[in-house]
Amino acid sequence: MTGPVVRPYGDTTGDGQVQVSFTLPVPFGNEDERALAEGAALQLAGKMGLDPAMVVHAKGMGPDFTYFIVYGRTGHLVDLSAVTVIPREFPVLSPAEINLRLRSGLGRKLVVLGACIGTDAHTVGIDAILNVKGHAGEKGLEYYREIRVVNLGAQVDVADLAARAQAERADAVLVSQVVTQREAHLSGARELSAAFRAAYPDGGPLLVVGGPRFDPAMAAGLGVDKIFGRGTTPREVASYLVHVLAPEPVPAGAA
Repeated sequence: MTGPVVRPYGDTTGDGQVQVSFTLPVPFGNEDERALAEGAALQLAGKMGLDPAMVVHAKGMGPDFTYFIVYGRTGHLVDLSAVTVIPREFPVLSPAEINLRLRSGLGRKLVVLGACIGTDAHTVGIDAILNVKGHAGEKGLEYYREIRVVNLGAQVDVADLAARAQAERADAVLVSQVVTQREAHLSGARELSAAFRAAYPDGGPLLVVGGPRFDPAMAAGLGVDKIFGRGTTPREVASYLVHVLAPEPVPAGAA
């Protein structure tokens, strides 16, 4: 360890106590089944390095599964100097600054197309970014005078999305992926990228993907321009679009 070192906090500072939850495919029916299920949970906790560990909650999930919450001590430490943080590459602007940059930089309204693709019917994320009511105290992109928003809603086929982007002459396409079973969000992003590469062989709109299970570092590997994770606000997205599509001019004589 080379930098500031910390360990988890539970009851007292530095006691290493953590809480984890998981589901096992074991029933939680009669007394014997419950004892076996809790024993299985403790065995898994031990293999995860929790010692001592205790089951603080167990509940049957249908006839064949049990959900557990386990509390225990880990001996692992965290070296804060070894933590990698990816800095945001653009400033978060005010709505007035965003409108001004778009008006002066583009000379027209920025066209943003939004959708949930494939079988994903969870529009809460895309609506929070696009709808005027917004999210976390910030109004959505519909609020900005210099942005024209086309929200296609849920379960949009990626080929249809690409065709609509061409028809609307979209500058950016925002896609929300909340369904993550069997890595559906990753396969959806790859399918999105492939469809737009086919539709725009010489380059196309910015592809921006968001969802709670995405890692922002995945963007290049998935073939999209930007990934936003959980907690993203509309103003962050608008500031990114401005940063890329309406950058500030470089002063004359600047290196």
